[in-house]
Amino acid sequence: MNFIPTFSRRLALAMSFSLIVCSVVFAAPKPHNAKKHTATPAWVGSWATSPQLVEPQNMPPAPGLTNNTLRQVVCVSVGGKKLRMRFANYYSKDPVTLKSVQIAVSKGGGTIDESTTKTLKFSGKGEYTMAPGTDIVSDPVSFDLEPRMEVAITIYFGETSQTVTGHPGSRTTSYILAGDHTAKGEDFSAAVKTDHWYVINAIDVEGSKNATACVAILGDSITDGRGSGTNKQDRWPDELMLSLQKDPKTKSVGVLNLGTGGNAILRGGLGPYALSRYDRDIIKQSGVKWMIIYEGVNDLGGKRDSTIAMKTAAGLIEAYKKMITDAHAAGLKVYGATITPFKKNNYYNKFSDAARNIVNDWIRTPGNFDAVIDFDKTVRDPADPAKLIDELQSGANDYLHLNELGYQTMGNSIPLSLFK
Repeated sequence: MNFIPTFSRRLALAMSFSLIVCSVVFAAPKPHNAKKHTATPAWVGSWATSPQLVEPQNMPPAPGLTNNTLRQVVCVSVGGKKLRMRFANYYSKDPVTLKSVQIAVSKGGGTIDESTTKTLKFSGKGEYTMAPGTDIVSDPVSFDLEPRMEVAITIYFGETSQTVTGHPGSRTTSYILAGDHTAKGEDFSAAVKTDHWYVINAIDVEGSKNATACVAILGDSITDGRGSGTNKQDRWPDELMLSLQKDPKTKSVGVLNLGTGGNAILRGGLGPYALSRYDRDIIKQSGVKWMIIYEGVNDLGGKRDSTIAMKTAAGLIEAYKKMITDAHAAGLKVYGATITPFKKNNYYNKFSDAARNIVNDWIRTPGNFDAVIDFDKTVRDPADPAKLIDELQSGANDYLHLNELGYQTMGNSIPLSLFK
């Protein structure tokens, strides 16, 4: 194919790139025939996570979920005076019964501010059974939700499925107690702990001047936060959220992290591949106005044949085109983030890296995306652009994922003008 340079040409191009570690943004032509966001939407996403079939090693530990109580903590982005919450049973083979669901302000660990507790209902009822392959959105409830607030969702389950829909890469601790522990003042100090989420899917807030729109991020384990601090809420989307909150012109913008560890765009990987999930996970989120695509390393990594690597690069570009077209048709702006380097990780070889640079060149080309977030230039080593800066990689010679400083660097590199 004429658009794919040879490996030697790729190497020459790489050597010519600027050694300045920065983030570069290119404006693209305004998409034609796109729907326009003209008014504050009724609902705006404040928190979300990408659901998948939970792997055996990430299942709820004993005593399990059936007839027991699970408390899970999440950190929202924008606040509001009214919220609703979605729960998912997409990948379970059997029904899951929510006998009672409560939401309250988290005070850290498994403790909550009891005075803030609200019971969620579903069409006016406190109990609801999700059929396999379905989800449910709660009735709206008044709740004084502040930006960046951590809230605890406490669920007392009835019967559940042996196969579970959830999100293994929560980076936060959840708490399980045997029996019903939804009464006021319940102590969760003796709870079994697990760093996974189950059945929770999204929190929306009522649209207002404090919540006008959100950005939804499609990604893999780097977006999901592998290498970040457990219970620290310092993934790169969290760092972006902090930056948005500090600027009066962007503090009403929510951030939704739809990263899935091990995910691929084209096929394989963990969880539903991105081409099969982006419509549900990104485009159909409440109040979404911007989409960031930062994914592809699990497609490219480990390709040890030039033909296969080049075919994968071409496939990723076609996938980006489809997602951009569909997002534009829904009125979204789409920002492409360049794929970061992985030399010294077992994913690396000259063919995979050449393909990565081909994909990144396409992402950087003005007119393909509405703007470019150049994570590659931000975190690559100026002395060896094929690898991460040593101080930013997650340790143990991983050189694929970043550490807390690395994620902070990524989040802080994103121009807030993209969301104004």
